[in-house]
Amino acid sequence: YKNNEISWIRSKIMVKYTWRTALRKKSSPGGANVITIDKMIIEFKKHGGVLKTSELNALGLSSRQIKKLVEEGTISKIKLGFYELTDYIATEEIVIARLFPKAVIFLESALMHYGYTDRIPSAYQIAVDRYSKTTQYNIEYPIIEPFYLEPKFLEIGVDKIQIENMKVRIYDRDRTICDVIRYERKLEREVFNNAIRRYVKDQKKNTRNLFEYAEIFNIKNKVQTYIGVWL
Repeated sequence: YKNNEISWIRSKIMVKYTWRTALRKKSSPGGANVITIDKMIIEFKKHGGVLKTSELNALGLSSRQIKKLVEEGTISKIKLGFYELTDYIATEEIVIARLFPKAVIFLESALMHYGYTDRIPSAYQIAVDRYSKTTQYNIEYPIIEPFYLEPKFLEIGVDKIQIENMKVRIYDRDRTICDVIRYERKLEREVFNNAIRRYVKDQKKNTRNLFEYAEIFNIKNKVQTYIGVWL
């Protein structure tokens, strides 16, 4: 990481400390020294701007020091056990991947990634295990809309995309089109039609995967009707 970038973020952080606080030893109650702050910035950036409590602890920060950093506005609590660096803007996909590592970017959010829609969904749509605890998805930011799937369907067609230093789970374009057809009634007609048309024109599509997924989801006839005639 560039030293000047770290210095800029550190300077934003350190203005929230008094000079005395900044020079306290790491073992001192409530204080975090400059070296610890530098390490914390680097770790936040390595993890897309989001760290767990355990990861902050591993840097030598106690619960009391973490609380102080929150009070001073240096870091913000996203949900229980997760924090973000206040002056570092993390992308929503990375935050979701850090908070819910088993979730998969789904349906309209996946369409947006592949350029199959011009409509920005009001919430990030993610596929999650239907048996997972529902209350964990009650977060203020980012705004998410979980879709609860059977575990046997959750891993079908999962791909990983690189965003900054993080890998984010997303359904591949062929699985996404199967989901579009499966959730046809939930989508606006324009969104549905655009997705089908743009998929057909996409040179990166894999029709073999498409029909394999269609067989699994028992929508082969629908896929043939909407897409097969154009191939």
